[in-house]
Amino acid sequence: MSGRYDHLDESSVRVRPSRKGSRPRTKDRPAHEDAVVGVVTTVDRGRYTTRVQDRTVVAMRARELGRSRIVVGDRVGMVGDTTGRPDTLARIVRVEDRRTVLRRSADDTDAVERVIVANADQLVIVTALADPAPRERMVDRCLVAAYDAGLEPLLLLTKADLADPADFLRHYTALDVPSVVTGSSGTGEVRALEPDAVGRVRSLLQDRTSVLVGHSGVGKSTLVNALVPDALRATGEVNAVTGRGRHTSTSAIALELPGGGWVVDTPGVRSFGLGHVDPGTFVEHFDDLAGGTAGCPRGCSHDEPDCALDAWVDEGHAGPAGAARLESLRRLLRSRGGDEHG
Repeated sequence: MSGRYDHLDESSVRVRPSRKGSRPRTKDRPAHEDAVVGVVTTVDRGRYTTRVQDRTVVAMRARELGRSRIVVGDRVGMVGDTTGRPDTLARIVRVEDRRTVLRRSADDTDAVERVIVANADQLVIVTALADPAPRERMVDRCLVAAYDAGLEPLLLLTKADLADPADFLRHYTALDVPSVVTGSSGTGEVRALEPDAVGRVRSLLQDRTSVLVGHSGVGKSTLVNALVPDALRATGEVNAVTGRGRHTSTSAIALELPGGGWVVDTPGVRSFGLGHVDPGTFVEHFDDLAGGTAGCPRGCSHDEPDCALDAWVDEGHAGPAGAARLESLRRLLRSRGGDEHG
């Protein structure tokens, strides 16, 4: 082709530089090998408070993380200003692999999981013996969530000065769930947790990361204030009409325990959906019963007439407490449906 541009060659072409520069595009993200690792202790409107050794660092998430959620307990890699000085802000560029994940769903029909906390060792199920009244189904659901997450459960009963814990604990004897009972002393409005009870709880949380879960008004924040004196967690009273507590904790927060360990205080929950949990996996957490499922029909729910677990227990394979253990398993299976407030 010939014409008016025949006299031009490649050297005559001028390329207008881009305002963004001429750096070539790449899908490779920086490794950030120099990132400082910290633990997320609380999340507030896009700001992440983290603990890095002996200092507190506030950070924001990097755009490269996309929509991946960061929660309390996550170990994160940060770059930028990680000195922790006032008015400084680091940038989270990496979320380390999670060792454990505690999650719940809005209800049992919702498969969308909501992560509560990451990398915890122990789920402390806090239940008041009175004011508000204990709800066994809620405890059962929390136990299922603990087993599913790979956390060790601990049943913590409060307000033992108002009711005898024996009847309630009898429901969990066969499950071998450890428990600790606390009460208050004093008169009128001046009441405090008994020091001996606080000491027992502290010994069970020592050198571990424990997350507290329970209804509003059961005493989680009161307990945290006793364990961590400078925590200053807000506390509230129980509504005399509904029998339920007011939400005083509005977000999860991880607090370092004097002497070692962490405790995560969470907002009071009205429900604990298990839509993300496969009921077929429940029996795997009962070592003495799991072997008996080999004779079950395909698709057995383990709570039906043809279930082989009955014969397994009758033959003594699950030990002297086998029948009680099987009933406990089936109670947990039933907790997957129905009214979770019960």
